[in-house]
Amino acid sequence: MNQKYFKTLFIVLDSIAACIAWALFFIFRKTYIEHLPFEVSNRFYIGLLIVPLFWLAIYYFVGTYNNLRRVYFMRTLSQSLRAFLLGTLSIFFFLILDDEIAIHTDYYKLILFLFLTHSVLTLVPRLLLTYLNVKQISSRKAGFRTLLIGGSEKAISIYKEVNELPKGTGSIFVGFVNLNGIDNELSNELPHLGNTKDLEQIIDQHDIEEVIIALDSSEQEKLKKIINRIQGRDITIKISANTYDLISGSVKTTNIFGAILIEVDDVLMPHWQFVTKRLIDIFASSFAIILLLPVYIILAILVKSSSKGPVFFVQERIGKNGIPFNIIKFRTMVVNAELGGPQLSSSEDKRITSIGKFMRKVRLDEIPQFWNVIRGDMSLVGPRPERQYFIDKIAEREPQFLQLTKVKPGITSWGQVKFGYAENVDEMLQRMKYDLLYLKNMSLAIDFKILLYTIIIVLKGSGK
Repeated sequence: MNQKYFKTLFIVLDSIAACIAWALFFIFRKTYIEHLPFEVSNRFYIGLLIVPLFWLAIYYFVGTYNNLRRVYFMRTLSQSLRAFLLGTLSIFFFLILDDEIAIHTDYYKLILFLFLTHSVLTLVPRLLLTYLNVKQISSRKAGFRTLLIGGSEKAISIYKEVNELPKGTGSIFVGFVNLNGIDNELSNELPHLGNTKDLEQIIDQHDIEEVIIALDSSEQEKLKKIINRIQGRDITIKISANTYDLISGSVKTTNIFGAILIEVDDVLMPHWQFVTKRLIDIFASSFAIILLLPVYIILAILVKSSSKGPVFFVQERIGKNGIPFNIIKFRTMVVNAELGGPQLSSSEDKRITSIGKFMRKVRLDEIPQFWNVIRGDMSLVGPRPERQYFIDKIAEREPQFLQLTKVKPGITSWGQVKFGYAENVDEMLQRMKYDLLYLKNMSLAIDFKILLYTIIIVLKGSGK
């Protein structure tokens, strides 16, 4: 059962449970609280439509549908009960509390009936699906396409130990990659897919969902580089337990599997904050586009009159999980400014137009990117997106730069506020330190501070 089908099944069953629970609640209220005959009214049908959508929004907000195939009983139970409590209280305060009810204690009967009915009807199918999923994984009938990195005795030991466990952990080995030559013993057990220099292509080509890194203790620097290269991708990373001690300051752990592997947890902030961040992105960007429409028109006229060429500049950048997208900016340079190849701009760059210098100083060239934010390519706050050419240049010197692709790039960033535009790779590396700091301390509070400082820079015209 693949992730998409499993998620769809969860959503359908949750919706059906919400409809039934609301219908039973409506009947209970009319019959036992208001002592009126039950009649199907417009309010009943509206509730059947709106209430399930409300519950699905609650589940999305708390992260219920994230990585469902890796969810087990205790997480399903605890996460569900939190969502049920939040949703029930919300319905009570917004829909029930202002109703006229003769006996005060009937309020408690209503909220208790709604909570219990909705919880039972939703939890039973959820726990059943979770049980079936766990059973399939335990019996090795289902799992995750796994790549083993390493060719030493440690890699062989981990491969055999995982496969010899009484119950499956979900790892279905597709093959292995190594650092140097082919290990004959491991190649007898698993297909050799290449070496680590082609790691990203191998992961994409074989639809890898999980990577197990099994390197010797003497290879800690290589371990760090491998993690930095792939941590920005939508895959699970596990490392051998004794190797973990070597980089204990770099990663967090959540689960230990079979006492031999530790999962590298790259959860940056709670799911509800990511949801809130996305909602803020959509509403703030929509408002900004409407508010700044006269500015768009004026700048478009100025750009068009300052030099020949289009108003907007569209260029491919690398976004979250290494996925490319087209960034939109007001054109600040002459047409064909990079005929000689990719180049960074400088403060005295002759390619920059007269109006372009002003727009860069107050960041007005960036405001078309509100469209990128609404489309979901970018966020208001996040590391600035770069071109693949410069990402490759930087990654050669500082592989941890690739960690920045774990999140959506932003219109503004900590590095942009503290450092400004970079004129060369060395300056890009300096700015990157602030963006890595943002990644390790990511929160809505930090986002608001960065937005505030960005507004101050725009108003002062002090941008670099």
